[in-house]
Amino acid sequence: MKIYLASANLEDIRWAAHRRLIDGVLTTHALVGAEEPDDSRELLSEICRVSNGPVLVSVHALTSADVYRDARELAKLSDNVIVQIPFVEDVVDSIYRLSVDGVRVAATLVFSAAQALLAARAGARAVVIPMDDLDAAGRDAGAVLRELRGVLDGSGSEADVIALNPRTASQFGACAAAGADGIAVTTDVLRSLLVHPLTDRGIDRFLRELSRRHATWTVV
Repeated sequence: MKIYLASANLEDIRWAAHRRLIDGVLTTHALVGAEEPDDSRELLSEICRVSNGPVLVSVHALTSADVYRDARELAKLSDNVIVQIPFVEDVVDSIYRLSVDGVRVAATLVFSAAQALLAARAGARAVVIPMDDLDAAGRDAGAVLRELRGVLDGSGSEADVIALNPRTASQFGACAAAGADGIAVTTDVLRSLLVHPLTDRGIDRFLRELSRRHATWTVV
């Protein structure tokens, strides 16, 4: 299973990549615009250089012709790029054309097994499922993910399932247990995954033991 950092902040990406905590990066227009509103292509190129692996980059279009053109340009940034395209009827043909051209596509805003199956049939190499949106709609995000993964496996599809924005360690674990091929988390969530109250308690005990041992050595 791959872990993606949902960020466009180079400092955060370098921090996570240096520690081998991530396999790639997932960006959006909002994330890129918040970091570099004037030169997004240069920022995206630098993210591709810093990342250890795939970089999921969003198109800035919704009509078929514009999506196709934008995706082709984004794919030129790096061999690492996977172009994110919202899965709506008007762009299904663009997804197919891009896949034929060798451009890797991740279909976004996928919320059902039916959408995932159709996106994969159109040529998408991955489907991105926003966990937070499912939770906000009162859906069991883990159950949706399991159903989606099962349908893709049953159809023989090789499309990856990427769970986007689990908010807690338990949600992250549920996504992994449900069979996600990748999970995209924010920097704050990634940092939170490194800690646990019982780990903190164990470290306190470890430090007390070290302190007592040091005191014994000093007396001797």
